Amino acid sequence: MPASFRTPRTTGGRRALAAAAALPLLAVVLTSCGYGSESTDKNDKANVAAGAKKIEGLDEVKIGYFPNLTHATALVGDQEGLFQKELGATQAKYTQFNAGPSEIEALNSKSIDIGWIGPSPAINGYTKSQGKNLRIIGGSASGGVKLVVNPDKVKSLDDVKGKKIATPQLGNTQDVAFLNWIAEKGWKVDAESGKGDVSVVRTDNKITPDAYKSGSIDGAWVPEPTASKLVAEGGKVILDEADLWPDKKFVITNIIVSQEFLSKHPKVVEAVLRGSVKTNQWIKDNPDKAKASANAALKEASGKALPAEVLDPAWKSIQTTDDPLAATLGSEAEHAVKAGLLEKPDLKGIYDLKPLNRVLKAAGRPAVDDAGLGVK
Repeated sequence: MPASFRTPRTTGGRRALAAAAALPLLAVVLTSCGYGSESTDKNDKANVAAGAKKIEGLDEVKIGYFPNLTHATALVGDQEGLFQKELGATQAKYTQFNAGPSEIEALNSKSIDIGWIGPSPAINGYTKSQGKNLRIIGGSASGGVKLVVNPDKVKSLDDVKGKKIATPQLGNTQDVAFLNWIAEKGWKVDAESGKGDVSVVRTDNKITPDAYKSGSIDGAWVPEPTASKLVAEGGKVILDEADLWPDKKFVITNIIVSQEFLSKHPKVVEAVLRGSVKTNQWIKDNPDKAKASANAALKEASGKALPAEVLDPAWKSIQTTDDPLAATLGSEAEHAVKAGLLEKPDLKGIYDLKPLNRVLKAAGRPAVDDAGLGVK
C-alpha cells in the first residue's frame, strides 16, 4: 500500500501519522537488513548470456517494489527475468515491501538502490531529505483506484455524505484523493480524525474486505485489487478516480533511485530503465501472459493467487506507462496541502528523466516531460 504524507503542522498530526506509518511496518517480513522480504533469484542466472559482463563493474543492483498489481511492471519484470536480461552479469536482487516508509528507509540506508513506489512516499522522502535522497526517474502505472460502495446503502455519489468510507492509511495517496473529492463536494471533514460530513475510516487494505462484509464500513476509496475484492463481495463501483483526471491518467506508481547510486552508476540505472520500458511493452503485447505472470508473482509473495473474478477487472483498470505523469504528481501534492496534511513542498528537482529519455530515444519513442520539476 502507498505510504502517507506526513504533516509537520501539529504534534497530534505527527503522532497520528507516525502510528499510521508504523502499523504497516509490523506486517513486513523482515530480512537480515530488516526492511522487506527478499524474492528468489529464479531467473537471474538463466537470463545472463554467456560471456556477459558486469555493467560498470557492479556486482549487483538492489531493486525494491510492492507485491501489488499497481507495481505490475516490477512484478512481471522480476518474474520473467526481463530486467536481468538488460543487466548482463550485474545481478538483479529484489526486495518486496508492504509499506512506503520502509522502502524509503531502505533506500536511505542503501539496502536498495532503485524502487517502485507510490507518489505520496516519493514526495515525502524527497521533502523530508530537503531534496537530497532520491529522484523519480520514470513512470510505471496509472489508474487502478475506485470508490466502491454498498449498493443497498449508497445509491448515488451524494449518498456518500453521512457514510463510513475506508481509505488505506491516513494521508496516503488514496486518502488524500478522497479528502480532496469530499472538499470539492462542499462537505467538511477533519483530515486527521476523519470525522465530519463523511466518516473517513483508515483501514489496512488487507482487512478492508472483511470490514465491508461485517458492515462496519459502507464503502472504500481503494486501489486494486482491493476494489475488485469488494465488488466480488457485492460492492458496486460508483466512481473510478481516473474519471477525475485529464485524459483519465494519474500517477499511481513511480520509479525512484537514490541520488548517490544514480551519480555513481548511470549505466546500471539506464539498464534497469530499459528493462522497465521493455517490460511495459511486453505487458502491452502479451496482456494475458502478463496478467498470469503478475498473478504467479503474487502467489509466490503471498502463497495465494488472485481468483479470476478479482484479477480480471483489476488488471483491466491499471495502465502501465513509461511516462511519470509529472503534472499529476504536482496536483496530488497540492491536494495534500489543501487537506492540511502537508506543508507546501518545493518539488523542483524531484525528477531526473534524462536517463529515461535516452532509453526512449534509442527505442524510437518520444521523450516524456517533467512538468518543470526536473533537475537542471
